[in-house]
Amino acid sequence: MEQDRVRPLALQRKICNAEDAAALIHNGMTIGSGGFTPSGTPKAVPRALAARIEEAHAVGQPFSVRLFTGASTSPDLDGALARVNGVSFRMPYNGDATMRGRINAGDTAYVDLHLSKVASWVRAGFFGKIDVAIIEAAAILEDGGIVPTLAVGNNKTWLDMAEKVIIEVNAWHNPAIHGLHDIWNGDLHPEERLAIPIRRPDDRIGETVFRVDPEKIAAIVLTNEPDLNVSFRDTDESARQIAGHLMEFFRHETKYGCLPPALPPLQSGVGNVANAVMAAFVDSPFENLFAYTEVIQDGMLAMIHSGKMRAVSGSAFSVSSSASEILNRDMASLREKLILRPQEISNNPEVIRRLGCVTMNTMIEADIYGNVNSTRLMGSRVQNGIGGSGDFARSAHVSIFMAPSTAKAGAISSIVPMTAHVDHINQDVQIMVTEQGLADLRGLSARQRARLIIDHCAHPDYRPMLKDYLTRATNSPGGGETPHLLTESLAWHQRFLDTGTMHS
Repeated sequence: MEQDRVRPLALQRKICNAEDAAALIHNGMTIGSGGFTPSGTPKAVPRALAARIEEAHAVGQPFSVRLFTGASTSPDLDGALARVNGVSFRMPYNGDATMRGRINAGDTAYVDLHLSKVASWVRAGFFGKIDVAIIEAAAILEDGGIVPTLAVGNNKTWLDMAEKVIIEVNAWHNPAIHGLHDIWNGDLHPEERLAIPIRRPDDRIGETVFRVDPEKIAAIVLTNEPDLNVSFRDTDESARQIAGHLMEFFRHETKYGCLPPALPPLQSGVGNVANAVMAAFVDSPFENLFAYTEVIQDGMLAMIHSGKMRAVSGSAFSVSSSASEILNRDMASLREKLILRPQEISNNPEVIRRLGCVTMNTMIEADIYGNVNSTRLMGSRVQNGIGGSGDFARSAHVSIFMAPSTAKAGAISSIVPMTAHVDHINQDVQIMVTEQGLADLRGLSARQRARLIIDHCAHPDYRPMLKDYLTRATNSPGGGETPHLLTESLAWHQRFLDTGTMHS
């Protein structure tokens, strides 16, 4: 095991248990950790660190860390540390429910960032130094090359910047994973930045491994366990209807020459709706597809298996347990069609604009003028983070946002007079889709967008209320190009907080 997975003799001497590795981390330290979705999340060391923090708190000693990752992680990291209130600062994205509770309670300071900017801002020193990097690897090769697992994220930056490095070498991963990754070592500092030489989604421009000074490696922990993967609902009727509207849109766009028959490279966000859209392509007329995205889900893997998709470039996988088993089993045959890159490359606006991506992201709510809230419930309680949706939407050739038209069994309308928080301004939103229909907002004025969104995307139970609001706002003395009634524009959210429903 040690010889197969950790080949340099000098590094075999640094193999230890998770508890000894966690003992290298002290109160107040900053950790740069692997993890972009549950994929690539270190497991044993964070659990051991959480146990240390819990013991310290039990005797009245302060102990917390600052935690930087690629994006969301898993209960092994975010959940374990949040349960013991062990994180004082968290960035750039969180999807764990326990950590979310700490953030919304004010126990953990949270900075929500565009994922493409994290690495460059850390390198610039905006967030201080990184004390310890903890990453997961499938193997360490004879020449010291570190083979990543199912996520790359910001790991290269953590390895470059950290004073000490802890590596979990996870034998669960098929050794054939070596060759999946594309780690570019071009200089991304603003003053010396090189053009990123990607012209096609399947271009490979870097190495297949991470490099780090072996003197910085303080501990290596051997593990053998799969990621704590999510499951996707395959019975979500709203998601299937949204996918159907999008397939009809793509057929129309290609028929009239607005998009090429093979479609531009596709990007898709995370979740049941996004996964359903990707799955719908399997039975669509579209062939020879590419994806340039950040997260690769079950639907995209199904497109690879069906032959519909030629190649997928991303930064991480976010797949169900069954898809993960298949991916691991068939890694040798799938590897040439899959590419994982650092997230500052996968999410880089320069590349997204050059490739002309069609981007599809989910939202919490949108207002009648096309502004989108994708992160904060009722404007205040963070649900996750902006992730890569902003990186892709602003630079997209066609930017699509989608969601079911209602939530909480109809108590919440996803289409509201004014969003309680804005992540994506209307200029970055071209197509809006719910199970009710699709609104093509390209080239429309604010009032035209409002009428189309209400008629095509709003749920029938809320459509009359929205039409009434728009009419009264348009006829009010204030009127204006984007009519609003400021005394009522957020009243729907307040009504839900007061009564449990947005409906009057």
